[in-house]
Amino acid sequence: MPSYDVMPNMELYQPVRVEDALDIASRYADRGWLVGGGQDTYGWLKDRAKSADALIDLSAIDELRGIRETSDGVEIGALTTLTEIAESGLLKQRFSLLAEAASVVASPQIRNIGTLGGNVSQDVRCWYYRRGLSCYRAGGNLCYADTPQGMNREHSLFETSRCVAAGASDTAPALVALDATMVLRSADGERTLSAEEYFVGPAVDIENTTALRSGEILTAVRLPKAWANASFYYEKVADRNVWDFSLVNVAAAFRIADGTIQESRVVCGAVQATPRRLQNVEQAIRGKAKGAVTAASVAGMASAGARALAHNGFKIPLMENLVKRAISA
Repeated sequence: MPSYDVMPNMELYQPVRVEDALDIASRYADRGWLVGGGQDTYGWLKDRAKSADALIDLSAIDELRGIRETSDGVEIGALTTLTEIAESGLLKQRFSLLAEAASVVASPQIRNIGTLGGNVSQDVRCWYYRRGLSCYRAGGNLCYADTPQGMNREHSLFETSRCVAAGASDTAPALVALDATMVLRSADGERTLSAEEYFVGPAVDIENTTALRSGEILTAVRLPKAWANASFYYEKVADRNVWDFSLVNVAAAFRIADGTIQESRVVCGAVQATPRRLQNVEQAIRGKAKGAVTAASVAGMASAGARALAHNGFKIPLMENLVKRAISA
């Protein structure tokens, strides 16, 4: 029997320029695996749940690191670590929502290695999928979690087309709330997507969680100055404060004048495969005072359309209460 105590054989590339990384990624296409911090990579490969012909380690490309102020806002290299984001004076001053989200990812050791690009591009955490079972997401014809006997306490409430796995990123909802732009490069050039467009659900693509195409690399994330210094709220609820993934989280940005909400973006994570923007809530609170009365009047709207599975019904009141706290804080 094969030993799973060692990594499988594959080529390793460690380019120092983006252009070289793009050339290698284009050459290997679907058989190349891009690695940033590697926190979501090595378990897949060591357990043989997924395979690749080549690892393309991006960690030596300095161009993909750093937090830079621009005329339009702030640009963050995709290889910037979560610790660097959490501790950035610029981000804490102008976009504290993202800094706070980064500060609660996993543990300090993982944040020291994990990157923003990796955190927003990681695969779902469903254990049926991760142990190598042939579910819909793995190319099979069954969702093991969406059965009467399925273990689905951490799974989705919304948009459960064939797959009920929930997104695992803590920073993704913050990027959607900040109306971030994702910068993608390939050998053919550069394209940009809004954060909302970057994340894709199972009804769009059952095998992938992002809009990254074969041969593309997420190189940067841009935060528009339109949401700089807004009123922000972020909260994550997990079984443990350290290490665990979110059961539900909320990221919210408000523009307020004279105590009245002029505009907002309210986003929940871990309730579906992608960050869930609550546009019905945003519309309902526009023009109203930010506070407990407004929060109580719209909290129930947050979970409209939710479909509880056998064991995750607790997420509905949890989601409603987090949205209430975001609006009343």
